[in-house]
Amino acid sequence: MAPAEAQAPHFSSRHFRDALGMFATGVTVVTAHTGNGQLIGLTANSFNSVSLEPPLVLWSLARKAASMPMLCEATHYAINVLTADQQGLAEQFARRDIDRWAGVDFSFGKSGAPLLSNVAATFECFNRSRYDEGDHIIFVGQVEHCSHHPDSSPLLYHGGRFFTEHLLGDAAVADEKEAAR
Repeated sequence: MAPAEAQAPHFSSRHFRDALGMFATGVTVVTAHTGNGQLIGLTANSFNSVSLEPPLVLWSLARKAASMPMLCEATHYAINVLTADQQGLAEQFARRDIDRWAGVDFSFGKSGAPLLSNVAATFECFNRSRYDEGDHIIFVGQVEHCSHHPDSSPLLYHGGRFFTEHLLGDAAVADEKEAAR
């Protein structure tokens, strides 16, 4: 019979973080604005799809993040998926104690959230729900608008470093409709 509670970890937080770093992810910048118009933006690689019907995505943020209260209050936010040539933006929006928006080209989306220019994809989300787990808050957004540029090369993050993709062959993953046939 399985134990009723999870066992305590037998590894350090650093070891866990290093192991997580072996999972390659895309890189996003989450953007929003406060009721008084202050722009919010942060780099996040904890982005994931949740559901097609309704269209839902998730991302998470450390509870201690300075932007946490503002993002919890925002009705909408955008998730901007960065391209391989936007490493500088990823680094800029990850830094503290600077004006993250200095020199950044953006426009406001249909929901009012800032959309970064020339990104691989954008997801304009209604701030649907939040889940308090461990030292992070998981945000679930209901996608109201999205766009993408299929010829973009993504910015990837793996093992604490940035990468871009390399095609390994001509085989493509079948779409769900094709797989169901």
